[in-house]
Amino acid sequence: MSSKNSNQDNFIQFALEANVLSFGEFKTKAGRLSPYFFNAGGFNDGARLSALGRYYAKALQESGLQYDMLYGPAYKGITLAAATAIALADGGRNVPYAYNRKEAKDHGEGGSLVGAPVKGKVVIIDDVISAGTSVRESVKLIRDAGAEPAAVLIALDRMEKSGTATEIGDKSAVQAVEQEFGLPVVAIANLADLMAFLTTSSNAELTNYLPAVKAYREKYGI
Repeated sequence: MSSKNSNQDNFIQFALEANVLSFGEFKTKAGRLSPYFFNAGGFNDGARLSALGRYYAKALQESGLQYDMLYGPAYKGITLAAATAIALADGGRNVPYAYNRKEAKDHGEGGSLVGAPVKGKVVIIDDVISAGTSVRESVKLIRDAGAEPAAVLIALDRMEKSGTATEIGDKSAVQAVEQEFGLPVVAIANLADLMAFLTTSSNAELTNYLPAVKAYREKYGI
């Protein structure tokens, strides 16, 4: 197994242990019944956040992308970008990071961007891409600041077509972002990795979910 695969497998195992990734029956915002659920809000203590930052940093390094700084969209992206910046610095690469506040401040420094000056090639860090709205806003803020969005870095790519349970789009939210903005999207892990993980798992409780995940992918997957 290559080191790339083990980073993904380790991440999936880590997400399962943190109850960030769970299997069962979950209704998505789009009204689909999903056999799995991923909620990055569950990386909610110091040790988990530190480990998560290392997974993001490793995925970014393995992507080989050129970048100058990190950007975290409020609110979830703020801690994710901060954790990744810390992990990169621990690994010997010190990069600046910035984030936005939801409400523009009318006193003090003003504006909606906080942190390092936004310039150069900027990596946007988020948990998942569901509708691409957050990416759209981030791209605009970064371009308005005179910088260049370089990539979007997420934890999990669901590899799932947009739309609802009955109206199924022709591409995923990630593909839509890649096409609309010409930006690469780098994920720590994706649905194919998740299926590979379940297939090779020796945990019977987990392998039981494989048929449901497979069926879901056949119906909604890209």
